[in-house]
Amino acid sequence: MNTNYYAVIMAGGIGSRFWPMSRTKHPKQFIDVLGTGKTLIQQTFDRLSKICPSENIYVVTNNIYEDLVLEQLNIKREQVLCEPAMKNTAPCIAYAAFKIHKQNPNACMLVAPSDHLILKEDEFVNCIDQSLKAVENNDVLITLGIQPSRPDTGYGYIQFMEDHLSNDPELKKVKTFTEKPNLQLAGQFLSSGDFLWNSGIFIWSAESIINRFQNDLKEIYDAFISGKHLLNTEKETEFINKTYPTLKSISIDFGIMEKADNVYVLPTDIGWSDLGTFGSVYTHIPKDDKENALVSDHVILYNSSKNMIHSSTDKLIVIDGLDDYIVVDRNNVLLICKKENEQMIKQYMNDAKEQKGKDYV
Repeated sequence: MNTNYYAVIMAGGIGSRFWPMSRTKHPKQFIDVLGTGKTLIQQTFDRLSKICPSENIYVVTNNIYEDLVLEQLNIKREQVLCEPAMKNTAPCIAYAAFKIHKQNPNACMLVAPSDHLILKEDEFVNCIDQSLKAVENNDVLITLGIQPSRPDTGYGYIQFMEDHLSNDPELKKVKTFTEKPNLQLAGQFLSSGDFLWNSGIFIWSAESIINRFQNDLKEIYDAFISGKHLLNTEKETEFINKTYPTLKSISIDFGIMEKADNVYVLPTDIGWSDLGTFGSVYTHIPKDDKENALVSDHVILYNSSKNMIHSSTDKLIVIDGLDDYIVVDRNNVLLICKKENEQMIKQYMNDAKEQKGKDYV
């Protein structure tokens, strides 16, 4: 296994669209959402362990989740990069890139979210291996593109050109990034044949992405350059706690990927889902003969169909006459909502916090 290969797992989100299953103190990535026996971050770590040595896998997360990460993954404390403030993806990627580059100037990095589902793991490993080989020898930024199966308005899109990397024709030059489009535009993207879903999975050398920070997000670059000598020392935490809250909150897509002229995309079919909603989780859970998806051994249903029921307790749940609902029983909150209204869940969570207090979120 190539010791110049590193992986960075981004695991700092709260997962508000999965409330009340996902809570501030115990968010989605640390939960067995699919009922497989492993949490999403454990599945991600296992997958990335096939690509690089486990000691080369870093997790960037919020300070409050450090112990959760160490409980769930067999890694050392120094492999957990703790953010004192939530600043979107660009600062956390810069933190990891500078830290890894200082340790190994020849490092090539994979950056992946902690909470995605990938069903075709062998194909995923092949795609990442292909991309890592490309960034070893070329100053390029690569993202994995997903072949779209429907005009989905919940994903960002990547348009690619026929131009390709000189020594790898499968790696296409990126023309444009488009944030979540309306349904009509998503349909046009699908029919054009040159658009892919943006997976949020990136591959580059540490040096290449640091150079792009210098070019496109100089304030973040300057902040980390000023304290680079403190990274991988006992003074790193003090530097991060002082500097990180001052950084601009910006995504890597908006801050760098949409501006850079050396971005390539690898079209893939890896059985990917970002598991962004309960609806997307429902499609990946085995169903009973009435199309109910159950993540609990303690449910009795009568005259009910097409529901998703998720419970982490031994409480018996008895339901009669419910169709197309989401039912989540977690700690001190029970949510019962129509599947078609799941876009309201973030609002439900905000209202619960405002009306009943932070103990419910």
